[in-house]
Amino acid sequence: MIGEEQRVLSSVEALRRGHLEAFGQALNASHRSLRDDYEVSCPELDRLVELAQAQPGVLGARLTGAGFGGCTVNLVRASALDAFQEEVMARYRSETGKEGRAYVSRPSDGLTVHRL
Repeated sequence: MIGEEQRVLSSVEALRRGHLEAFGQALNASHRSLRDDYEVSCPELDRLVELAQAQPGVLGARLTGAGFGGCTVNLVRASALDAFQEEVMARYRSETGKEGRAYVSRPSDGLTVHRL
């Protein structure tokens, strides 16, 4: 738990400084922790993360949500996005027989509160 909390703090600092590579490394480390320490992953999800992490232009990947299957979040350079979607999804389908889907989102400021 302490390691994950430290990764969050380090990630916030990396993002503040614009160090996307460091943030991506924290995503990778977080996946390892969730897989090994918390045991909330599964073989298909681990494979999807491995495929993503091996893809050029991917800075980091990890499971997201409740684990035990489901989704990954991937930090991908815009210039590598099309190849990521095509190649990772095709390899995942050929290796697991399962159809994957990629949803592209862009960073934003997130939630803000306005007092009326």
